[in-house]
Amino acid sequence: MSGLSENFRLPVTCPSCGSHLMRVSQVKNPDDKVFCASCSRFVCLYHEACTILRQGPGSESEALIEQAVNRGDH
Repeated sequence: MSGLSENFRLPVTCPSCGSHLMRVSQVKNPDDKVFCASCSRFVCLYHEACTILRQGPGSESEALIEQAVNRGDH
């Protein structure tokens, strides 16, 4: 799924490896699966990831990191 996908950062971590970097298809349908970009574990559906992103980061430092990684993606 590397050529037709995009990486983005979530404030929550992958339950397997602790990474914040996630991968979703470029189409970004609500029911598209979101996978950890590091270990490829299924994390959630894209509409759930959008809800998490709307809720925002837990701290100001998390917000700055997400802003840098996700700039213009969402």
